[in-house]
Amino acid sequence: MTKHSGSSMHRVPSTGAVEHGYPSGHLGHLTDHEEQALVEFKTLLEGKGLYKPGNPPSHDDPTLLRYLRARKWVPHDAYVQFSDTENFRSANEIDVLYDTIDIDSFEASRKLVRGLALSWRSTLTIAVVTSTIYSILDSPGDVTSAKYEKSTGTTYSRAKTDGKTQPKLLRLFALYENLTRFVQPLSSECTDRPHPATPITLSTNIVDISHVSLRMFWNLKAHMQAASQLATAHYPETLDRIFIIGAPMFFSTVWGWIKRWFDPVTVSKIFILQDHDVLPVLTTFMDIKNIPKSYGGELEWDFFDEPAYDDEIQRICQWEGGHTTFPAGPVYWRPIDDGKRLECVAVGSKGGADRKERVCTVTRAYPPKSTEDTLVSASVSQTDDAPEGEEEEIFVTANEKPIINGEVPTTSVAALSIAEGDK
Repeated sequence: MTKHSGSSMHRVPSTGAVEHGYPSGHLGHLTDHEEQALVEFKTLLEGKGLYKPGNPPSHDDPTLLRYLRARKWVPHDAYVQFSDTENFRSANEIDVLYDTIDIDSFEASRKLVRGLALSWRSTLTIAVVTSTIYSILDSPGDVTSAKYEKSTGTTYSRAKTDGKTQPKLLRLFALYENLTRFVQPLSSECTDRPHPATPITLSTNIVDISHVSLRMFWNLKAHMQAASQLATAHYPETLDRIFIIGAPMFFSTVWGWIKRWFDPVTVSKIFILQDHDVLPVLTTFMDIKNIPKSYGGELEWDFFDEPAYDDEIQRICQWEGGHTTFPAGPVYWRPIDDGKRLECVAVGSKGGADRKERVCTVTRAYPPKSTEDTLVSASVSQTDDAPEGEEEEIFVTANEKPIINGEVPTTSVAALSIAEGDK
């Protein structure tokens, strides 16, 4: 995606912007208090044997900062959540799960959570988060969701589990691993965005429920509730907001359920859009050329198509081994050459045989520095990311208003009555 220098761009402020004043609280934009909290958090984790400094460290700063933001910058509280997550990952061998999951099984899961790479990038340019499109299908002519439910009786990997977490949820975590280990690191290396030195750790989800029945919502109740709880606990501060589109008339009832199923923080990030609101709101997040035509945009892209990677992603990747794009299945990035470059590694298994091959490398635009260098206080102007001689673009106009949640988180969903949903 090309940089829109000099253009008029607008955005709906991220929930991170509303609460923290994005990019405050993110790497490179920390206050003295937040810097000190990060130092104390690392020291506490190292003393507990949960963190190892080095090049590379066992956990990078953007990951640690997610836990601190989730716990309001209280190092001990962040430690408790971090420790619980590490125990969960160990008990369910999440790394083994991602390395050995059957590629076809992984893709079956991803078909219901299909990421649109162009929307990752267009969203990055405006709100500095990644974006994913979900579509839930429950019509007589499409049994995709039913087939998926039947296929999740096993994780199709060599990972041992704690015996308590459902296989379907573990396959969901493989997708979270893909988000945090592939999508967000790749997007972070694209520099045609505001604050290009600040890693990307947030995502925006577009959920299309236009083909969902009331019965399916009820059948998915336990799964949705457990998935939300586990994701909030073990992948904190990765969700920016959720846009729900195609809401049927009965959704007022479902919204009443959702408010009870999900924690209040997650509920506050859900926004319901009527049909006539979809394009105006989405264009505050991304260019119209990167919005699928089915939602009023210009992009030739259907839900089951592969992600459409934009020019900036193609520019930074040096392909190897005959690859010209990213392959199916799980992939992740890891640092090489003392952190100056990243290599993309394709893993997973096919027919019982493990895969481990390099797909491409990326020269890091902002290689990691020492802790002292990377902890930049808030006294540094947020315009420092702009090239010399240029002013940074302003992304919010004087008459722009954020979308603020009420009982129903939209001002124009007249068909939804929370009173009815709460009966």
